[in-house]
Amino acid sequence: MTKIYLDHAATSPVHPQVIAKLVETMGQVYGNPSSIHAAGREARKQLDNAREYLAKSIRAKDQEIILTSGGTEADNLAIFGTAYARKSEGTHIITSQIEHHAVLSACEKLEKEGYDVTYLPVNEQGRIATEDVKDALRDDTILVTIMLGNNEVGTIQPIKEIGELLKDHKATFHTDAVQAYGLLSISVADLNVDLLSVSSHKINGPKGIGFLYQRKGTKLAAQLFGGQQERKRRAGTENVPGILAFAEAVSIAQQTMEEKREQYNHYKNNMISIFEQANLDFKLNGDEQSMLPHIMNVSFAGTDVESLLVNLDIAGLSVSSGSACTAGSINPSHVLVAMYGEEASELRNSIRFSFGYGITDAEVKAAAILTVNIVRRLVK
Repeated sequence: MTKIYLDHAATSPVHPQVIAKLVETMGQVYGNPSSIHAAGREARKQLDNAREYLAKSIRAKDQEIILTSGGTEADNLAIFGTAYARKSEGTHIITSQIEHHAVLSACEKLEKEGYDVTYLPVNEQGRIATEDVKDALRDDTILVTIMLGNNEVGTIQPIKEIGELLKDHKATFHTDAVQAYGLLSISVADLNVDLLSVSSHKINGPKGIGFLYQRKGTKLAAQLFGGQQERKRRAGTENVPGILAFAEAVSIAQQTMEEKREQYNHYKNNMISIFEQANLDFKLNGDEQSMLPHIMNVSFAGTDVESLLVNLDIAGLSVSSGSACTAGSINPSHVLVAMYGEEASELRNSIRFSFGYGITDAEVKAAAILTVNIVRRLVK
């Protein structure tokens, strides 16, 4: 049975060039970057070069990049780091109902510590209104954290507009760019963000590495303590092989960004065309006019998400939903709940296809036909 992987938004396969870079670095660059001997200096040189490249990918300065263990740590450092560094100035935080759990769970913890968090709603396309951010702002607002592109439905948020709004406010502005990085051209100056989170494993890099952009002068309290790495902002010996492999993945992503956008939109259109030709009762979830190219969240009327996912998996197609499976039951996607309400049918019949490196036209066509056949069987 042929296996087709269409869950790249969850994680992506490591690119062969990235694997080669990782293996090479593990064998040759073994020094501790904090050591002053030759092996340490070589590691430091390689690390500094990689950091500079990562910074350029978002039009930032190398000293503004804090290397982390991934997107979750980057989000946590942004949120807890800001909350604790600025507590004397206020305790109000603004976020949205559709953020990744790395953001939502951090905000929920802060609520238990006495912080006041406003969770902004979204429309049926999963988009936040800039006016809602404006209305929620208070004198004691110290942090606004809104994702750049949603990981479940792909809707791109008005980050630039929110950034413009916040120019005249003291609040720190953070965006989780984990799902958008590598597919959208990002300039931190254009977006007017103070903090921005990125993860390697979404762009065919290794797991366990990412970074947080911190605009110069932005207050941030360290969350890990030990050595003086990362300019005393994040203790721990740097993962040099992972960082260099990450930089290699970024290089590939930057060079192929436009090509990938066109390719993934082509895949999306092909799948939609096959669904339409089969007369399936379906609809796309998200903002079709402002959506990440690799994500396609589809609601199939008359189906059950759990049965649909199981049958697709048995047929060799790996896709996902925004739902969390626990003890044989499925909790509805918090993103779809925010978009449609707690009683909506979309909560029970939506799955996410997501495209990435290595996928072919033939595989996308085969995946669409498999889906058609299984949906037809399930709705009878």
